[in-house]
Amino acid sequence: MARPYWSGQIQISLVSFGVKLFVATEAKSEIRFHQISRSTGERVRHQKVLASALEDAPDEAAAPVEKDEIVKGYEYSKGQYVIVEPSELAALRVPSKHAISVTQFVGLDELSPEYMEKPYFVVPEDDVQAEAFAVVRKALQKAKKAAIGKIAFGGREHVIAITADDDDKLGGMMAYTMRYQEELRSPAEYFKDIKKVAVNADSLALAMDLIKKKAAKFDPGKFTDGYEAAVRELVEAKIKHAPVPQEEVASPRRANVVNLMDALRKSLSSDEAVAGKKKPVASVKGEARKSLSLVKPAKGTGKRKSA
Repeated sequence: MARPYWSGQIQISLVSFGVKLFVATEAKSEIRFHQISRSTGERVRHQKVLASALEDAPDEAAAPVEKDEIVKGYEYSKGQYVIVEPSELAALRVPSKHAISVTQFVGLDELSPEYMEKPYFVVPEDDVQAEAFAVVRKALQKAKKAAIGKIAFGGREHVIAITADDDDKLGGMMAYTMRYQEELRSPAEYFKDIKKVAVNADSLALAMDLIKKKAAKFDPGKFTDGYEAAVRELVEAKIKHAPVPQEEVASPRRANVVNLMDALRKSLSSDEAVAGKKKPVASVKGEARKSLSLVKPAKGTGKRKSA
């Protein structure tokens, strides 16, 4: 098993038990690009040099600064820095470096996706911690709640949400670091110019029918990175000196005004034909009544993505 990203305690009132966090994601892209000189074909490498060396002799090669000579510095005024040593950062008094103190529990539907950042696997530190871990996990599962606390790693303190995995065979928990309110841009700034329009009941009913027909259980395994596949095809073609694949550009068409009702009806008919269940489309009013009586708005889960 990989080394844990963080080890410490989960504290809920007077209950405390040790856990380990493991990063739940990994980069799967196999295509890696380097910076290459177009004229020589050699790889371009970057060096850390003094800013003054570049200013005094911009045309001369500057001597690189050794790694152990580089420290963090905060610019408190123009060109003036205060140096902060790694040992000073390590000694900061931040309790959440070692323990997640749970401050509240919230419903899973209260966790808005835009706040969720990165997922982690949570496991008990050892067999001694397994009982308390299992009890808290089962309680979260039954209550459909997430435990909210704070955790410090990676040079900052994060809000963290801990949830119980639904799979009892695995028996683990998930943790998600969350964004702070101030990190999210205001949606009003981007949505304010959207034109307000009245929603036609018949169009809405047809749209709901289309959603109903295309509804399916989400299977993330069905999705792959098409961009990487295209890049791989490009790279392999260049290695073999074969013709480089090109995007097929559709011939320009005259802009036309789309009739929403017709587009919705055709979408429904097309979907039925593909499924082998083609049937005449009922009258608009009949479809509207059918949809409104059978289709209920879906409730948001509030569960995350990761990042």
